[in-house]
Amino acid sequence: MKKNRCDLLKKIFLTIFILFLVISGFTIGNNFAGLSFDYKNNIFNIKNNKVPTIASENIKIIPSGQSIGVKLYTDGILVVGYSDIQTKSGKKLSPAAEAGIQVGDSLIEANDIKIGSNKQLYSIINENKNKEIKFKIKRNDEDIYVKLSPIYADNDEAYKIGLWIRDSTAGVGTLTFYIPDSQKFGALGHPINDSDTNTLLKIKDGSVYSSKIISIEQGTKGKPGELRGIFSQSDEFGKIDKNTNEGIYGKIINNDKIGSVKGAMGVAKQSEIKEGPAKILTSIDDGNIKEYDIEIEKINYQTKPGSKSMVIRVTDKELLEKTGGIVQGMSGSPIIQNDKVVGAVTHVFVNRPDMGYAIYIEWMLMQMGICI
Repeated sequence: MKKNRCDLLKKIFLTIFILFLVISGFTIGNNFAGLSFDYKNNIFNIKNNKVPTIASENIKIIPSGQSIGVKLYTDGILVVGYSDIQTKSGKKLSPAAEAGIQVGDSLIEANDIKIGSNKQLYSIINENKNKEIKFKIKRNDEDIYVKLSPIYADNDEAYKIGLWIRDSTAGVGTLTFYIPDSQKFGALGHPINDSDTNTLLKIKDGSVYSSKIISIEQGTKGKPGELRGIFSQSDEFGKIDKNTNEGIYGKIINNDKIGSVKGAMGVAKQSEIKEGPAKILTSIDDGNIKEYDIEIEKINYQTKPGSKSMVIRVTDKELLEKTGGIVQGMSGSPIIQNDKVVGAVTHVFVNRPDMGYAIYIEWMLMQMGICI
């Protein structure tokens, strides 16, 4: 009886002790849980799935407005269309279409070899000739495997699988801002989509270059204008690692090729932005960044990121005379109001070239892991 009572008391004390350890451990864990942030080095350490929030007055960025060339390389090979192959018998076939490959798919591997370029895929196909090839395909973030056999195209004297494909794209836009301490940059304010599939281009990597504007096509009602620019490999100043719905982002590798007419400035949350006068920084003449007058016509309250945060209107006489307003290539031009960066130009209205949309700067910063 006494032994049973002792055993019972031992169990009770053991239970109390375990509960004490669990409660103490939980309390200590909570005291140190959360996140740490080193603003000087722009380093985030996120724990327990908490999102870092930094007071907007502590964020300093340098707005640019520099014209840039952009070159992106796709993650895998993007399928943009089908191409029928004519055989000796006169039949027109597309082995890829028959195998179930769809427009918008990305070809990731062929016979377990990672595909890095159109040229590499062409070599793999022609080395295999008419032998079956196993493809790994990415479709809507899902891995799919298909098998198909190339056929010989008499006209081209080569084996083909019946696809139009793309491994890269290039264009001209505007650098929005960069952060000197972290050497990170953001540009465009909207995604780079594939021109054929109109879907977000999933990228492996890319580069940004300083660009020279060589001509301007004025915007008119029903026909958006365009800045035409050129750039070369030697003008590279940054590496792109993200293509998102809120722009492109990456790291600077050559500060000497970055343009800016402003020093470090604060940023405004959407609650601080007012309808009324503002400025944009953009480059339309030989790489010279200039400040132009605009009006923020409407502020759209947004609870989640989007590239149509504000409606803006160009009021600057010089800019209207030279471009007609907002033109293609000006995407990413930073907007300044009350000595703070508030956003960036993203779209032009087709029937009102003097008007367009802009994105809040906070949405662009969020893509860099900075929440204000």
